[in-house]
Amino acid sequence: MLTSKQHRQLRQYNRIGLTQQLQNLRQSVPSGQGQIERHATLVWEYPARPSPMGRVYQIRITYKLGKLPQSYVLDTSIGELAGGRKIPHLYSQNEQKLCLFYPRHGEWNETMWLSVSIVPWVSTWLFYFEEWLVSDDWKGGGIHPG
Repeated sequence: MLTSKQHRQLRQYNRIGLTQQLQNLRQSVPSGQGQIERHATLVWEYPARPSPMGRVYQIRITYKLGKLPQSYVLDTSIGELAGGRKIPHLYSQNEQKLCLFYPRHGEWNETMWLSVSIVPWVSTWLFYFEEWLVSDDWKGGGIHPG
């Protein structure tokens, strides 16, 4: 059995670099575009539709090695769609910064591809957001941030 220190070392060894993440996103999400910007930050923008009947949202994911990925809704004001209600599972109402996972539970780490974790989690979040608009009941589970 590995110690927690050995687990950290193994994750460090197996972490996926920014260039690999970007190439994988280009292959997996061809409707998007992105680059690695100053300060070694990957920025990826793409249209997301949570369901065939759902609206299209422009999404931005930013990611820097050693930090957690951040996801934002860009062009559609989800605040306007919410009609003034406080939207659950946002880290920031103004920035429309999505809460996709609970960092303290280690639900995401640097050995995971953004295309098979964050991208589908954004779609899931948007699906439950659209359902919440109608029901006023968040059915997506999770822990609400502060």
